[in-house]
Amino acid sequence: MSVCKGYYITPFSNRVHVITWNVGSATPPDDITSLLGLNVGDGNTDMYIIGLQEVNSMINKRLKDALFTDQWSEVCMERLSPFGYVLVTSQRMQGVLLLIFAKYFHLPFLRGVQTETTRTGLGGYWGNKGGVSARMSVYGHTICFLNCHLPAHMENSDQRMEDFESILQQQQFEGQASTGVLDHDVVFWFGDLNFRIDELEMQVVKSAIDNNKFSILWEKDQLNMAKDSETVLEGFQEGPLKFPPTYKFDVGTNTYDTSGKKRKPAWTDRILWRLRATAPVGAGKRGSISGLTSGTKVTQHSYRSHMEFMISDHKPVSSIFTLQFPYKVDIPLVTIIVEDEWNSVADATPIFKLAPNYSRSSWDWIGLYKVGFKHYKDYVGYVWAKQEESDFLRQEHQVTFTEEELPKGSGDFILGYYSNNMSSIVGVTEPFQIQLPTTGDDTSSSDSSDFTSEDDSTVVMKMRSRSPSPRKAKHRGRRSGSQSCSRSGSPPQAKMKGLDITDGPPSSATAESESPGAPTEGSSSQLSGPEAQAKNSQDPGV
Repeated sequence: MSVCKGYYITPFSNRVHVITWNVGSATPPDDITSLLGLNVGDGNTDMYIIGLQEVNSMINKRLKDALFTDQWSEVCMERLSPFGYVLVTSQRMQGVLLLIFAKYFHLPFLRGVQTETTRTGLGGYWGNKGGVSARMSVYGHTICFLNCHLPAHMENSDQRMEDFESILQQQQFEGQASTGVLDHDVVFWFGDLNFRIDELEMQVVKSAIDNNKFSILWEKDQLNMAKDSETVLEGFQEGPLKFPPTYKFDVGTNTYDTSGKKRKPAWTDRILWRLRATAPVGAGKRGSISGLTSGTKVTQHSYRSHMEFMISDHKPVSSIFTLQFPYKVDIPLVTIIVEDEWNSVADATPIFKLAPNYSRSSWDWIGLYKVGFKHYKDYVGYVWAKQEESDFLRQEHQVTFTEEELPKGSGDFILGYYSNNMSSIVGVTEPFQIQLPTTGDDTSSSDSSDFTSEDDSTVVMKMRSRSPSPRKAKHRGRRSGSQSCSRSGSPPQAKMKGLDITDGPPSSATAESESPGAPTEGSSSQLSGPEAQAKNSQDPGV
């Protein structure tokens, strides 16, 4: 396959699974396998985007979540990590939580990850309503995921539109390519948008539901009607609503509200998407897909609710998309080369190579991760990737793990190069085996409770979904993270060695708390390891 300036000419695609759920302050159910589609999926999903609303945010719960991983983040990591998905980033604003997961081999190419929050409750002072977003460059194409919880009640349709517009105006990201939410190549907008079914009486609505005549309700859906008049909705698309309204149910049942309020059923929980127009779209071309970002396409494969989940008065909604891009940026910033097996401490001497355009820091480090880890702080050990002044012009550099930094016993591991300047892991290896003489119990990786969704810095982690091929007993070789060409969207198996991750364990760029005292949304978790050292020191540079 020909390569030109770092871009593969052949188009590629990514499959994205988006989930939104107002969980009504409930604790996670015992099993979310069916919600994630892990029981029926073909394993081709590249990213999971999970947007939750009304996560329990009582003060005692928030204090606990600020110190440890919140229950919803933990259950998602527990279910997805065995399938090769790792947390890319997480952001929480009171009860609004956004989690981004990706297959480990995509991590080196998910760059520029940033998150934003916008409060709209109580005139912008309270975060029970508002929007939480995460943006990133995926193989050179910008994508933004926006999870919103908009105002409730039938009569507040105009207020919902005003709040959405306010969120779009306030959320601005750093960087040259994309600044606002709508400046990205692809935008996914989802959440408890709270739009209701207007004009129709309760009995008409329930009759239409019972007879699967959803088109009658669709015509009176406030969001659907607003598309004809609201400029801010221009370009947003949504698949047909072929599932029953997802609100409001008696908790623990599939029965619509029987309380005294008897809320009218509504499709409050929605998933929409938008492609950036390369030129202004005429007034008569709302929703047109012509003239959009250079060859980028979004195809929706499914759009459904999940009636089997009854812990909340809302039903979760999910949608699976394929994103097709005309090219991809597929060159890692750092390539790490390791032996196929580490049978002794002498083998623990990886070599790393830096791309010419990579700007390194004296606080960069290389972490050792056990395959199956959940997040970037879940490392077994690390070494500083320091560079002596005399080695500044060298292309290859070597580091050494001491015996104390290595796990006891055997297992599959990967190395990740963490960039302090970029607050992300910019290179990883393919999984390799460590088989050291056992002298005691295995050293476990750091506790996942070190991670918290309150961390405002971008989080990236990695793991794999397959084991390395068996090696010949006497065959030894070097394993690198360099990427070979592939006709499909996913890098070939060889790419497992050179992963990039956004946000590693120790980061001097970890965001500080918004205010002293009790943790608030966006407050950073406690730092440890190289993160703490980098945080407390001035980077001398190189």
